[in-house]
Amino acid sequence: MSNAERQARYRARCAMASPNIVTRPRRPTDRRSRPTRWRDAVAELLALQAKYAAWSDALPESLRESSMAETLQEIVDLDSLAAITPPRGYGRD
Repeated sequence: MSNAERQARYRARCAMASPNIVTRPRRPTDRRSRPTRWRDAVAELLALQAKYAAWSDALPESLRESSMAETLQEIVDLDSLAAITPPRGYGRD
């Protein structure tokens, strides 16, 4: 078998194998620091808490004594999230 024949077989084999290759995109890496991620998460939770408060205020009278209303009120009454700050980590924060 000549070099040209070997090369032709190799190219044919590579052409057949390439459609089977599946590449999966990687998820983007979150490069934010932990305190920044904490502040973002707390901001999101406070926004959700405000929406739950509006939902609780809009409940009809027939549902004011239900377990759903009690759960909504517990969520609205959470005050400690904004006061919590994560510890600093070895001078990297």
